[in-house]
Amino acid sequence: MKLITRSQAARPVTRRLAVGATTAVMAVSLTFGGALATTAQAATSPAPTGIVLGVGASESQRVISWYSAAGTPQVVQLVPTSKLEHGRFPKHTTTFPATVTANTVNGGFNGHATIDGLKQKTSYSYRVGTPTGWSPTYSFKTRDFNGDFDFLFFGDPQIGSSGDVAKDGAGWADTLNVALKANPNAELLVSGGDQVETANTETQWDAFLAPDKLRQYPWAATIGNHDVGGKAYEQHFWTPNTDRSAPFYNGTPATRSGGDYWYLYKDVLFIDLNSNAYAAGSDAAHVDYVSKVVKAQGSKAKYTVLVYHHSIYSPAAHANDGDNQLRRQDFPTAFSNLGVDLVLQGHDHSYSRSYAIKNGKKANADEKPAATEVATGPGGVIYVTANSASGSKYYDLTAPDTTEDPNYGPDPLNPKSHWANSVENQEHVRTYVKVEVEKDKLVVQNVRSSTCAGPNAAVELGNVSWCGPDNGAGPARPVGSIVDKVVIHPYRDNGHADSPQGHDWLRQDGKTGLTLTSLS
Repeated sequence: MKLITRSQAARPVTRRLAVGATTAVMAVSLTFGGALATTAQAATSPAPTGIVLGVGASESQRVISWYSAAGTPQVVQLVPTSKLEHGRFPKHTTTFPATVTANTVNGGFNGHATIDGLKQKTSYSYRVGTPTGWSPTYSFKTRDFNGDFDFLFFGDPQIGSSGDVAKDGAGWADTLNVALKANPNAELLVSGGDQVETANTETQWDAFLAPDKLRQYPWAATIGNHDVGGKAYEQHFWTPNTDRSAPFYNGTPATRSGGDYWYLYKDVLFIDLNSNAYAAGSDAAHVDYVSKVVKAQGSKAKYTVLVYHHSIYSPAAHANDGDNQLRRQDFPTAFSNLGVDLVLQGHDHSYSRSYAIKNGKKANADEKPAATEVATGPGGVIYVTANSASGSKYYDLTAPDTTEDPNYGPDPLNPKSHWANSVENQEHVRTYVKVEVEKDKLVVQNVRSSTCAGPNAAVELGNVSWCGPDNGAGPARPVGSIVDKVVIHPYRDNGHADSPQGHDWLRQDGKTGLTLTSLS
């Protein structure tokens, strides 16, 4: 398994750029600062586009990705915002060299650079490009590298799925604005997958990437089934510690996107899986990947959070998909035994929060539906499915159907819901999930980011016939109101790494005691 580690990341350099003849500079030298060291004018080149601030391997790192019309050497300039001189970068500015490769989607180029060595509680400003073609200047803030923090989780923007890219983009931008106005100190934006409707359609990517919030807060990308069909996802998002070997792709890596990756952020080990790769042993490969990462990194974190696209406890249209039935066999026991605390999923364009699930069964038969406080117990895992963050598409809740899957029937305490889910909700309004990470608990909230009014494309275009609580019988609740909130008390026994569901599950040779048959 090849992992890109922090020690392998690009290190900052401060230097002058040797600009080639293709930039038509008249025998002069340029600095990377705000002024050109010349009396002649250099030819300009197009500024990079599609810039997105990505999560790094740790709190002190970010990855910046972009598209470019030119394949010439490019860099990221970074400076503490307080060091800008009347909005201009100082003459001697720290730069990070970029990797620029030919873009297989639009014929241009895509680049990325890892910026490392960030200091805590600091505002930074950055720009991307060359002295003949800089992007606008963007800023982000680091927070305290220790202690509590909040992150936001977004389900399926899927720009273009309503049939109107502009409306979908407007709803997506509004959710980001609403969420970050309410939570300006949120530290990560975590994706549930399906950024766009069609993998290689750049007009959809342009609308997804339009909000400047994606250049101010780190986006932890997740690949969905609508992202996987081409290379645009990988070209837009460079992720840390990524294993791009064949089992983590659904199809050839030469033409499709994929990969599993992980990162540490304060007290959380995040592991992100390409759940599109599930057939022919890929689930076993995912489990092996999670096992190895937990063994190597789990002792550095208090919580383990898994993120992937396909909700295995779907409450709506995808509840009984064949691939989800397979994942329901392959994943839960492994996740319980590996000490996973929280699983974040998308795909079903509706909201659900599971009971504490241990080894694929309800951990505590007495846990009541919609409980506001849950102690998971040893091996207990909470699974959350996020609703649409853009309003481009909603799926209505389905009734449990044992003729489709005899193992995914009704909840005895609430027969309208599937047995695994404590809460299932669909109001045809945009929502996002807020997760508070605290010393001894996780707090999960599903928050409304719209009413029935626009921007809410699926409602505006008549793609759904009602809106509001109780299948439209009640009026829409206000923006910022809470759909669901739960305080989770994860199980701990002498620390995360030594808990029965963590350390003991891993054999001394680093392999799991797991076979696919043991998960059925």
